[in-house]
Amino acid sequence: MNNTKILIIGLVVTVGIAGFLFWPGNSPQQILSDKTQIVMHKNPGCQCCTKWAEHMMEGEFHVEENPTPEIGRVKMENGITRELASCHTAIVGDYVVEGHVPIKEVRRLLDEKPDAIGLTVPGMPTGSPGMEVAGRPADKYDVLLINKDGSTSVYASY
Repeated sequence: MNNTKILIIGLVVTVGIAGFLFWPGNSPQQILSDKTQIVMHKNPGCQCCTKWAEHMMEGEFHVEENPTPEIGRVKMENGITRELASCHTAIVGDYVVEGHVPIKEVRRLLDEKPDAIGLTVPGMPTGSPGMEVAGRPADKYDVLLINKDGSTSVYASY
């Protein structure tokens, strides 16, 4: 195959891909939006938060990390008290997901759509998503449902 044929084939493939991506309704944003969007507010430089985001992106979620020195304000504005707090606060749909909540429980929250603020894993239990430590057994922990009145109930136990 000579260089001209290779160039023509490359051009056809490039135009075809561009046509697919930019065809009405097929923009790159549209393709990305097929994943459920999560905005995660975290302290700048926090690596366990980034690990949690990676855990969530293994599924049908896309996580936008928002490093902020105002994480306390974000928590307060979203109904997260000190007792319920962890290191990051994520917003998915109409819900708050505080801390290292497993992907399974976020999926369940979005499927069941309870009349609630959201979910939390208070603190930072070892073995929760993003808090895995090699050679150290996982802590037992609860995922709590945060009700609109601020009360909680156990949503799942690990």
